[in-house]
Amino acid sequence: MSENQIQTPHELSNEDIEQVFKTIDIPTCPAIVVEVMAEAQKDMPRINKLAASIASDVGLSAITLKMANSPIFRSGAPITNIRTALERLGMRNIVCVVVAGALRSSMGQISSPYIEKFWDSSSIIALASGLIARRQYGVSPDAAYTYALFHDIGIPLLMRRFPEYEQVLLESRKAGRMLIDVETGYFPCTHPVIGSLMVKSWGLPAVVSQAIRFHHEPDVYDLPDRILPGGAVSLIALTHIAEHLASEIYGEDDLEVGETLFSRAIAHFGISEEELEQMREDINLAIHEGKH
Repeated sequence: MSENQIQTPHELSNEDIEQVFKTIDIPTCPAIVVEVMAEAQKDMPRINKLAASIASDVGLSAITLKMANSPIFRSGAPITNIRTALERLGMRNIVCVVVAGALRSSMGQISSPYIEKFWDSSSIIALASGLIARRQYGVSPDAAYTYALFHDIGIPLLMRRFPEYEQVLLESRKAGRMLIDVETGYFPCTHPVIGSLMVKSWGLPAVVSQAIRFHHEPDVYDLPDRILPGGAVSLIALTHIAEHLASEIYGEDDLEVGETLFSRAIAHFGISEEELEQMREDINLAIHEGKH
């Protein structure tokens, strides 16, 4: 191996990747996701075709309307028509909606009270990340939403593979330990690595895969750009802020971000205390609206 090929401790080796695919059954990207991605990448996407595909799936229709009527995109009266919802969301967000729906469907065989809480939490964090992104320069709210929605997707995949995973997860929370530390001791791979490889195999943007891979690294804000591009760091920072503020609002302990990474995330964007308080209000309102 030449000097230029030497791996850093953060890079996955071919053996690491092979171990994941031997251990975890990563779902195949569904046909509707492939179809929507291909259509969205055309110079002139056919919105009628996309609307018909989404309208034929009850689950996708519900997710599409919910997102179009969320605080990130709402700009008038509530929408009940799929085509109108797609026009409001735009092509990049349509892809996000379809991938999210397909992903949730692919996990449908997991029977656990925890999994519903997981999806609810992921949706809140994604919404909060999108709202925070709207206040930052150079960060796309839809990219923030997509990343936040998928950043912990390795968790249900591990849960599906290992029957004892949920118990290990619950015990780690009771003990006040970070899940990533427990996974490293109990299982052959961790949820950031699994999630990163899954979204990559589904064709999501590379920056999303990179951000997922590194979001639990303690030195994430100090990594050089050749390892973790600035755009990926910004996505991670948004979700660190969103998770921490959501934990505050729910009155729960923040075991996955903590004060140090939260402070680094705030510093990354140069957010003032006044801006932070406005973010708390926005997220609190979004959570309240989501319950009605």
